[in-house]
Amino acid sequence: MVLLLFVDLFEDLDPDLAALHALGGFFVLRTVRPAVGGTDVTRIGQLATLAKGYKKLTSDVYGNILTFRVEAVSRSLRTAEPRVAASIAHQALAARLWSVALGCAVRYGRLPDLDPGLLRWDAAAGAPDDLWLTEVRALPRGTDPAALADTVVRVVVHGHLEPLGAALRDRYGLAAGLLWGNAGSALAGAARELDRWARANDCADSVTRTRTLADALFAHPLLSATGTRTGLAFRRRSCCLYYRVPGGGVCGDCCFTQPPRSSPRAASG
Repeated sequence: MVLLLFVDLFEDLDPDLAALHALGGFFVLRTVRPAVGGTDVTRIGQLATLAKGYKKLTSDVYGNILTFRVEAVSRSLRTAEPRVAASIAHQALAARLWSVALGCAVRYGRLPDLDPGLLRWDAAAGAPDDLWLTEVRALPRGTDPAALADTVVRVVVHGHLEPLGAALRDRYGLAAGLLWGNAGSALAGAARELDRWARANDCADSVTRTRTLADALFAHPLLSATGTRTGLAFRRRSCCLYYRVPGGGVCGDCCFTQPPRSSPRAASG
């Protein structure tokens, strides 16, 4: 009976994932349909999938999208350190992936298939990173919160963050601890934003689901050691290197309280 009540709390996925629209820009996932309105469907089809980026393949529009994105972030932040730009680009994309997955999990009780081969990335877009889902097909609905959390882990952690991290480590030499710290920080940020929306809109069920899901996700071995948590507050055990950006400082959840004076490789773990 309890499992049935959990399932009955939610609605089915819709073709536009419209329930995400009210949550804010990082949560919105654009979808590609035959009648898209003023959108250039042909151009979207030319954009590389995230799968190509993870495999370090090239596309017709931007070449290798990870390299293109890192270079774009480097120019925007005016940093000459590729590692710094790669870390910031990584955290932004991780935030998008977590936000979409958590938003769907909380609002729909299920996820669309977010396979890297279905997600196209406009690497030239500003933050939030512009992602397009080329086909909305629902994954099986979880029968309880634990099953839903397992689906999020499979989709985001194993489907995206592991291959994304491997590609960036290979290309830019970023430490695994830094990348998982970015992932933990992005997850905590997405959960806080979702909790803030739910409270502002008097959605008590969404508040509970957000916190339950965040607790379950941070129990995963790859995320549990990324920082310390008090409720939805989070302080990471690593640094994203933003302090090395000209005019940058330490982030609100950084392990440092002030920018360190250290070698270029410091704070990478």
